[in-house]
Amino acid sequence: MTGRQDLDQPLTQAVAPALTRTTCPYCGVGCGVLAGADGTIKGDPEHPANFGRLCSKGAALGQTIDLEGRLLTPRIKGQDATWDETLDLMADKFSTAIRDHGPDSVAFYVSGQLLTEDYYVANKLMKGFIGSANIDTNSRLCMASSVAGHKRAFGSDTVPGSYQDLEEADLVVLVGSNLAWCHPVLHQRIAAAKAARPGLKVVNIDPRKTATTALADLHLRIVPDGDVALFNGLLAHLADTGQLDDDYLAKHITGRRPAVTQARLGDPLDSGLTQPELAQFYQLWAGTQKVVTVYSQGVNQSRCGTDKVNAILNCHLATGRIGKPGCGPFSVTGQPNAMGGREVGGLSNMLANHLDIENPDHRARVQSFWQSPTICAQPGLKAVDLFQACASGKIKALWVISTNPAVSLPDADGVVAAIAKVPFVAVSDIMARTDTGDLADVLLPATGWGEKDGTVTNSERRISRQRAFLPAPGASRPDWQIICDLASHMGWGKAFDYTGPAEIFAEYVALGSATADFGRDLDLSIFADVDYANLLPTQWPQNDKRFFADGGFYHADGKARMVAVRAPVRRQGSDLTLNTGRNRDQWHTMTRSGKAPRLGAHLAEPYVEIHPGDASDLALQAGDLVHLKTGYGQAVLRALITDRGTRGQLFAPMHWTRQNSTGGCINALVPSITDPISGQPASKLTAVSAQKFTAAWYGFAASVSPLRPGGVYGAIARSLTGWQGEFAGQETPPSWQGLAQDLLNMADCEVTEVSDPHQRQTRLAFYRGETLAGLFFARPEPVSLARAFAISLIGSETPPLQALAGRSGSDQPDPGASVCACMNVGVNTLRAAIAAGATTVQALGEATCAGTSCGSCKPELTSLIAQHSVAMAAE
Repeated sequence: MTGRQDLDQPLTQAVAPALTRTTCPYCGVGCGVLAGADGTIKGDPEHPANFGRLCSKGAALGQTIDLEGRLLTPRIKGQDATWDETLDLMADKFSTAIRDHGPDSVAFYVSGQLLTEDYYVANKLMKGFIGSANIDTNSRLCMASSVAGHKRAFGSDTVPGSYQDLEEADLVVLVGSNLAWCHPVLHQRIAAAKAARPGLKVVNIDPRKTATTALADLHLRIVPDGDVALFNGLLAHLADTGQLDDDYLAKHITGRRPAVTQARLGDPLDSGLTQPELAQFYQLWAGTQKVVTVYSQGVNQSRCGTDKVNAILNCHLATGRIGKPGCGPFSVTGQPNAMGGREVGGLSNMLANHLDIENPDHRARVQSFWQSPTICAQPGLKAVDLFQACASGKIKALWVISTNPAVSLPDADGVVAAIAKVPFVAVSDIMARTDTGDLADVLLPATGWGEKDGTVTNSERRISRQRAFLPAPGASRPDWQIICDLASHMGWGKAFDYTGPAEIFAEYVALGSATADFGRDLDLSIFADVDYANLLPTQWPQNDKRFFADGGFYHADGKARMVAVRAPVRRQGSDLTLNTGRNRDQWHTMTRSGKAPRLGAHLAEPYVEIHPGDASDLALQAGDLVHLKTGYGQAVLRALITDRGTRGQLFAPMHWTRQNSTGGCINALVPSITDPISGQPASKLTAVSAQKFTAAWYGFAASVSPLRPGGVYGAIARSLTGWQGEFAGQETPPSWQGLAQDLLNMADCEVTEVSDPHQRQTRLAFYRGETLAGLFFARPEPVSLARAFAISLIGSETPPLQALAGRSGSDQPDPGASVCACMNVGVNTLRAAIAAGATTVQALGEATCAGTSCGSCKPELTSLIAQHSVAMAAE
């Protein structure tokens, strides 16, 4: 899959033949990309976020732009429809609900993957014309606690620093952030800075040992939610050892005394660290002037996430280590345009341009600028509350845009039930099938990355362009246009009569000018006369601007607030707890990344990391399945036995959906508990029960065509030759051939079946003519075979007995499970190279090419080298 060969359109904004300068659609780093319609993807060496670097996901974008599975026409109740029919129906349903039940009876749930222009018109329609603030975003799930903490401390949602600070710091503290997997390019920038300047120290604060830990000089394995105790202890230490900046505090800060007093009342040992560990960290932090504290979901996704944020901010404010080169707290966001959404009021408790719904002057000014018939008078429903309102019957019409809440929200099964109760549901997406789209009355085909134009803002406040290099397929339309079309059908066409995203962006900038006298931080004046088509990546209010070095905060008195926060009571008991997160090579619910074969090769099925001690207690061995259960739901996952976590702590990724797995939707287990201030769900600490899942049979399949995720356990993924799948069932089927034909969609193939009574294994090969179309292996225990080799045979003319051997011959060594997605290098190949003397990452790259492209696998290469060294020392 190398792009859309069937599409041909002249490219705009060309920087080389057939390449367009655009921005990556994955995480909030906001990397520049040079992209072509043929699937060519390169990092943009001129973009100041990445300077040409890309991670494995960004590098594989060319494998995601095909049209397979795309939604190409509007659908009503599963039937194709015209745009006018669809929009008329939507307008009628929303208008009727507003007339009969009031504006708060309707809701939009949108996405940090929208472009700023999409976000802007969606908020204008809901808040200024419908008159409700019931528009929230999946960004609520990743950074709402950071927003709330910023506003409490600074008086505004301001990220004070720049990526450059990571390279200029003498100490980088990573808190609740597996940067190597979740923001790989920032990890690469820090690694490069550390290599060039070995005096730069890195501290990794995380209950788990992750890929990021390899970069750290110090790993602090706090207990879950131990962050407040740790940073309160740091604040008390700074105060007790005379390390506070009294001059900065006197001029620019209030709340010092209660914050320090509360910090002294706590016990830093509640962080789960030892006294020597605490002393080492506190002395390092206190003795280093240039400190950047980077935090992400491990901080935000907590029932006390906002307090965690303020505990970190307190330490920087109290020492004046903010806003200066190499200094400051730094929230890194999970989604490509979470920041842009925050800027245009994408959250239900915000107005556009960082204005406040609760402020009547702000509301009046925005309404006047929009010339709208109304304006929301109070904050709307936050994400979890919004879907609870769906369940209770309060929401009569719901529009979900560019997101998949039936998978990504906590209590995912409850969310499915809630959406099913809404009388009218519309879903805009690029794909014809998603867990949420399957619940919709109306499906609206949207354009995707590479097909639409607009802007995004990254984690350092840098606005960049996304540019189209492909035509809109079928009848799909950009999200901004769909939103404006609905507004027109509801009678507000004049206010939404835009010619394109450039005009929307200009209005957004103009709103900033019209509200400038409120003195907010969001100053877009440098974009007032910008050449939108040729907009260069630019920070607001100006490039390399850092906030707050000389004060200038946004509370009414111009000062920041230190906030007194109390650590939560440390959780006691021996129950297992579940932490959820991300994989290196997948993104959210895999709608895009799941299409890339080389990304699916890394970790191809849903799994749970479990400590060897806990595995022993549960009688688990490698490859067994685990049944997890909470009061909300259950899941069946593959056991990955590892000491990355401590005893009692499980970890599972959140990417698998009901489309590609049975029992792999991990958010079905997570309760809908939220931070009381931010409304952000607590996704990192769920009490679970676990037991070994005993199956009657286990299976593995590889196929040239899509598989079905059937069985009691089933998980399918793209492979380098088609598809692969893992299966299990609790009853032995009457016919292995019938079962395999169903799972592999191979009813039209010739079948060779071999049974091995000694191994108790059944093997089937499916052929179309001389070509091997599929393989299926089943046995009463987890299937052991060279999967990468079996997958490599699909589509070849390998004879049946050789294909069914389940292992490679001596002339075809098995590369093993993929480690380097970019260069398709397997673990066995790497181990052989290490044994042959490639004992540095550089040498391993020279020997195998692993790590020589995006570099995201380098932490795992380091780990393999370390494992070899340990093994050699033990001999």
